[in-house]
Amino acid sequence: MASFNRVIIIGNLTRDPEYRSLASGQGVCRLGLATNRQFKNKQSGSMVQEVCYIDVDVWGAQAESCRQYLQKGRAVLIEGRLKYDSWDDQSGQKRSKHSIVAENVKFLGSNGAASENLSAENSFEQSSAADFPSSSSSSAGVQLNPNNPVERDLLAQLEKAQTRVKTAKAKKEESAPATGEIDFQDEPPFEDQLPF
Repeated sequence: MASFNRVIIIGNLTRDPEYRSLASGQGVCRLGLATNRQFKNKQSGSMVQEVCYIDVDVWGAQAESCRQYLQKGRAVLIEGRLKYDSWDDQSGQKRSKHSIVAENVKFLGSNGAASENLSAENSFEQSSAADFPSSSSSSAGVQLNPNNPVERDLLAQLEKAQTRVKTAKAKKEESAPATGEIDFQDEPPFEDQLPF
């Protein structure tokens, strides 16, 4: 049976990186990542904020770079694979969780005070189009190959995100609502199809 395990995710760090050096000399850095989605609940008509938290393990030289340059609130793009861990806690209860093992980490946005003020709940709303890599390179200077199907799909998604951020920013500047909220419109396949 064929299988494919690939994750590409953009989010903000929920805490400073946790770095450890193993007995073998290899370094590992654990990142806490939050990514969010805002949509309109069809039943109540109110805007709902959905946040997904996930841990990311970065190994080797990339772990050292993450320890040196990343901090809480910084936006990152992670490409890697999903991993399932299970263990028994101190009380003997069975515990489990999914995490991501990073194969590629791209730093997005600036390392200044603006990044530190971003929270997981409003990171997408406060991000600017400059926080996303362009179609030819990322802010970390790594070239994306449009001939690679995964990277081509990623570039298309990033261009969509840039357009949505620009549109939302322009809409916000035009209307300047008193509440400061942006009216996001869902697009398939992100419409909420749940019956509750």
